[in-house]
Amino acid sequence: MTGPPGAGKTLLARSTPSIMPTMTIEESLEVTKIYSIAGMLPPDTPLIRHRPFRAPHHTISYAGLVGGGHWPRPGEISLAHRGVLFLDELPEFGTRTLEGLRQPLEDRKVVIARASGTLTFPTNFIFMAAMNPCPCGYYGDPVRECTCSPATVTRYQKRISGPLLDRIDIHVEVPRVDYQKLTDERLGERSEAIRARVERAREVQRERFAGMPLSCNAGMGPTEVRTICQLDETGRGLVRAAMQQLQMSARAFHRILKLARTIADLAGRERIETAHLAEAIQYRPRRVI
Repeated sequence: MTGPPGAGKTLLARSTPSIMPTMTIEESLEVTKIYSIAGMLPPDTPLIRHRPFRAPHHTISYAGLVGGGHWPRPGEISLAHRGVLFLDELPEFGTRTLEGLRQPLEDRKVVIARASGTLTFPTNFIFMAAMNPCPCGYYGDPVRECTCSPATVTRYQKRISGPLLDRIDIHVEVPRVDYQKLTDERLGERSEAIRARVERAREVQRERFAGMPLSCNAGMGPTEVRTICQLDETGRGLVRAAMQQLQMSARAFHRILKLARTIADLAGRERIETAHLAEAIQYRPRRVI
């Protein structure tokens, strides 16, 4: 999420666990084991039933985020297993620290090797990040003028590498919230209703992957994508044009198809339609960093 300060990026991130599916007993046991190993299991909570939300500060070390130490301990990416890892002010994190996320995001596990042995911790989490568009935070803002030079804006945005951005499925602009929306008494859709819709989509995915070591669309590999995410001629033409215009990688191609399949599941559709594909494509970053 990219937007000016105070637009609600952190609020959106902290609200995400409230619309995620309830953890199964297997997932609860996985999370409980990790917190027990880390010595962070509350004495009055023998079984963790709520999805974790981890939001480490940008001063965190590589070992604190990924895991490690003389006696290897789980890092924040493992403590966020089956939940959400939120990194606010993403460009402020150290370059080496951010690059350490690339492989765990891909493999959903992290391997820590030491002379005494090797440990593997799970890292199957939803990764969310937020950033301002520039150091002052107001580049492109329609109300407040940005005080940063073009070179400063470019240098700030380039702190995040292309390979890491390529692993993020949804890129959204979070604009300033105007007075009318802040004072509007109408209520939006409740989290319970959204969670019910997500639960229905997950149930469809569980039925789809019955007998396979998968539980949701995000875990699909190229073979499953080829079989399950089939497109009609219009859809293939749309993806072909997007590949050429946005110069997308093979990874981005597969991620778009998986995201479109999820959008279709949430809409209750059996096939990926052009509208689902177009929505998935628009979430790719427009600029090359």
